[in-house]
Amino acid sequence: MGKKQAVLIVVKPDGISKGLLPQIFTRLNEAGLELVAARVLQVPRVLAAEHYKHIRGKPFYETTIRHLLGVYYKNKKILAMVYCGAGAVRKCRGLAGATNPEGADPDSIRGAYGCVSSAGVFENVIHVSSDKKEAEREIKLWFSPEEISENLYKIKAKILKSTKKQVWA
Repeated sequence: MGKKQAVLIVVKPDGISKGLLPQIFTRLNEAGLELVAARVLQVPRVLAAEHYKHIRGKPFYETTIRHLLGVYYKNKKILAMVYCGAGAVRKCRGLAGATNPEGADPDSIRGAYGCVSSAGVFENVIHVSSDKKEAEREIKLWFSPEEISENLYKIKAKILKSTKKQVWA
């Protein structure tokens, strides 16, 4: 992939429920990055737990999981995407803004559209990988190789129940 870098972006249920996809796409497109994968899904608990395993044991862990699962929203779906380009993680984290929407730059996605609910939940609209290593872990967690239009990471062929399928090496 050369100097290109990949990043996972997840528009959370609050972002979907607020109808923010056009605004988010506009900002991401202005960053000059390439969309190489996207999927809409309702997040299974096991995926949410693995995604947020780094905060397991923290007081806000369960609330964070429930937020990603869409427990607090009528629309429980998310949009997971992979963007590629030079400095993708840095650019997307800058666009997203600080995790706490109240402390985020008002021009960032979280600063413009996020809030802290009356229950104290950070409705911060979007997840962005924290660094290149975490992006690889998250992308491999959320996507299989054939769902991505770029060869981001090393792959191998593996027979699964008599079906040949590409899997992460």
